[in-house]
Amino acid sequence: MKHFILIHLVLSVVVAATSAMAEDSILPLPALTPGAILTTDVTAICRPGYSKTIRHTSGKLKHQVYLEYGIDNGSGHYEIDHLIPLGIGGADKRDNLWPENRDTQPWNAGLKDRLESYLHLEVCARRIEVGVAQKAIAADWVATYRQYLGEP
Repeated sequence: MKHFILIHLVLSVVVAATSAMAEDSILPLPALTPGAILTTDVTAICRPGYSKTIRHTSGKLKHQVYLEYGIDNGSGHYEIDHLIPLGIGGADKRDNLWPENRDTQPWNAGLKDRLESYLHLEVCARRIEVGVAQKAIAADWVATYRQYLGEP
């Protein structure tokens, strides 16, 4: 009986997570995408071409992320994104990946890309500490956008 209850509880969480993602695809689900950091070394992060040297997300891993979030990866409305951007030391691994919506307004993949570029420039100019930027965007990229760039 305990096993049945546990299985039922796990399935309920998965269904709730999938439903939550379908209703609000602006932020990743923390249980599935808590964020992951590879480095806080600003010298490495700010080296030209750094992100390309560590970006190796396979199609198989991207497919896994879509499945976990209950999203049809053939829809064309999503892209797999790094919650903590590679350009500010995020890791290229499962805990840092989520399907980000391209179509939601105003909060979408394009707007998050703008924030990522801003944070990279500010971290490299030493105006924002890398750890501060990493924690902020991992906690809530929309709030971080508003904090640094205002309303879209």
